[in-house]
Amino acid sequence: QVQLVESGGGLVQAGASLRLSCAASGRSFSRLSMGWFRQAPGKEREFVAAITWTGDSTYYGDSVKGRFTISRDNAKKTVYLQMNNLKTEDTAVYYCGASWSSTIAIVKDGGMDYWGKGTLVTVSL
Repeated sequence: QVQLVESGGGLVQAGASLRLSCAASGRSFSRLSMGWFRQAPGKEREFVAAITWTGDSTYYGDSVKGRFTISRDNAKKTVYLQMNNLKTEDTAVYYCGASWSSTIAIVKDGGMDYWGKGTLVTVSL
């Protein structure tokens, strides 16, 4: 079993930066593909970013490319989401997910085996 706990959310102004963290507990974190997703009020869950278990490859949703960066530290069992130049449309609850699958299409579609409870990011004008 893997538990995921997100942190780092908050209220910021447009143009600011935030770094989200997702701390994992349990076994074999280094073998898990990790992803970030978000859900804004009244909208469906959206893929934000994913990283392979090796950390060699990263993937991003079109709306965050060039602004967000996903990374991981397997020794700390933590995955990060650095968010720069935040926009009001980035306001959402951000969820961390973990998957035993190495097929990135599955990960991007939200086929995660474990989910955190989310952290709220609010971007104001």
